[in-house]
Amino acid sequence: MNLARRTVLLSVILLFGHIWGAAAQNKPNVVVILIDDLGWADPGCYGSTFHRTPNLDRLSRDGVRFTDAYAAAPVCSPTRAAILTGKHPARLHLTDWLPGRQDRADQKLARPKIRQELPLEETTLAEALKTAGYATAHIGKWHLGGEGFGPEKQGFDLNIGGDHAGTPLSYFGPFHNQQRAMPGLEQSDSSEYLTDRLTSEAERFIEQSKDRPFFLYLAHYAVHIPLKAKDELIARYRSLKPGEHQTNVIYAAMIESVDESVGRIVRKLEDLRLAENTVIFFTSDNGGLSVREGANTPATSNHPLRAGKGYLHEGGIRVPLIVKWPGVVRGGSVLHVPVISMDFFPTILAMAGIPLDQPVDGVDLVPLLKNGEIKRDALYWHYPHYANQVRSPGAPTGGGPGAAIRVGDWKLIQHFEHGAHELYNLRDGIGEETNLAEGMPEKVLELGKRLHEWQNSVKAQWPTYNSEFKPPTVAQTSDGTILLHSGDAAIHGQQVRYEPQPHKNTVGYWTRVDDWVGWDFEVTRPGTFVVEVLQGCGKGSGGSEVELNIAPGSSIPKTQSSREAPGPNVQTLEFTVQDTGHFQNFVAREIGRIHVSRPGRYTLSVKPKTKPGVAVMDLRQVVLKPVTR
Repeated sequence: MNLARRTVLLSVILLFGHIWGAAAQNKPNVVVILIDDLGWADPGCYGSTFHRTPNLDRLSRDGVRFTDAYAAAPVCSPTRAAILTGKHPARLHLTDWLPGRQDRADQKLARPKIRQELPLEETTLAEALKTAGYATAHIGKWHLGGEGFGPEKQGFDLNIGGDHAGTPLSYFGPFHNQQRAMPGLEQSDSSEYLTDRLTSEAERFIEQSKDRPFFLYLAHYAVHIPLKAKDELIARYRSLKPGEHQTNVIYAAMIESVDESVGRIVRKLEDLRLAENTVIFFTSDNGGLSVREGANTPATSNHPLRAGKGYLHEGGIRVPLIVKWPGVVRGGSVLHVPVISMDFFPTILAMAGIPLDQPVDGVDLVPLLKNGEIKRDALYWHYPHYANQVRSPGAPTGGGPGAAIRVGDWKLIQHFEHGAHELYNLRDGIGEETNLAEGMPEKVLELGKRLHEWQNSVKAQWPTYNSEFKPPTVAQTSDGTILLHSGDAAIHGQQVRYEPQPHKNTVGYWTRVDDWVGWDFEVTRPGTFVVEVLQGCGKGSGGSEVELNIAPGSSIPKTQSSREAPGPNVQTLEFTVQDTGHFQNFVAREIGRIHVSRPGRYTLSVKPKTKPGVAVMDLRQVVLKPVTR
């Protein structure tokens, strides 16, 4: 190559290098501060009169505060996956904290098998930003997979403190035990507090990256249990008058340390003259822990919101969100538009001028932040698990498998165990105090169908019947009727299941002739009963022959096949399924009579003998009606 050509080539390289460098310098730095289990009402700028959060309050005055921001799930790992990928946890099949709670005998439903790590094939925020020239750091809690699936495998240049664990080895140094150390914290002083140490590591990364755009993901372990705080802060809160709803002094002290961390990060950016070119996001991964779970809990009250972590009520999924974007967002502004965790991904890429080259479930909030509007039909949640949090005494709802949808001010919560529904108008009360479901069945049906269509679109996973569960015994009513509803059925088989959607509320997916269902019930007033089934069947699928057996005792052996002949003392009725034109078009049919001569426990089973169509039927209920003589 001659000298002239070399000179031209060098000039081109230098020119493109200069252009790339200038473009990189124009890109904003991005800092995402994620707090673990911080409640919506915990910061002062969200109404707390007990917790001291001057730095968060200042951040709110300098940025925009969202009143209707939501976590993608009522627990941590799914929300973290949603923030980093822009995809809904249901689509990722990562819907519970990892590894998740094991099934128990007191649970009617068994959890679906979920991903135990953030899939490597997913593009993360760190990977997208790194490709555009960003330095990237993860500091704090990861909880999205162990060895081979850590932050360094997902686009982060630096990882301090993040591994498979959901809780720290210790909130005070040393941050290790005999088996392992928290990554990057192998050397630590016994007087160090974890929140402070992680902040110091974040400050160090900012200093080292000040000459290029950077992405800092500071995911504090605080304020997750076990509740541990610095003694001097605890003592200060003990000297204060407790709040009307928030009274936990250890938790309050942890929040103050988090607030100090935010102040330190902001000051470091200001000292390095980076503040005007840095976007800061501050949020939480789910609602505050409002029930007893471990020592020194409940941690907080989410009042005026209902419930907390682990619940699909507002207290479990509504979270604080503050965004500071100098020169763009007007300081002290408040937005009431519903937003959710998946929005971080497309929003941050848009801020950095990076094209979105993959479909995501989140919405770019940049137009909203610039005083414009965004288009979104609904927000969805799908949580097919039992949470660790204590369930409401005597109630089948809350902290259990379910789903939710918010459309405008309307919110529907669907509970998978028994098909119960809760309908609220959040404009009339964010406390979800008045369930409107019974008086507005059309609205329940409308929202329930939309939720179900979305669940199908993301291939959401469903819980299955727990074979170790002992079903409840259905009691005879005061007029002698015995109502065996599909929501109380014991499910025996591979495909048949209870479907809680409001337009279904039935035993369905009965596509195998060997699958069957049954109920235990108690007879206190013996006699003769008319047996009525409420069944539906799709066009062309009628004609299945079905056998209904009633026997004394309880819990027909799980090993009994639908092909085996019934034992002694068993009364049998048979009927042929009627084509009703649609599986959710139910008709009531009297199929015969049975006689119960003695009080006691009985079992009723419904077993197909043939299946000429795609499915046996949908069965909403079986009713035993006493015959009056």
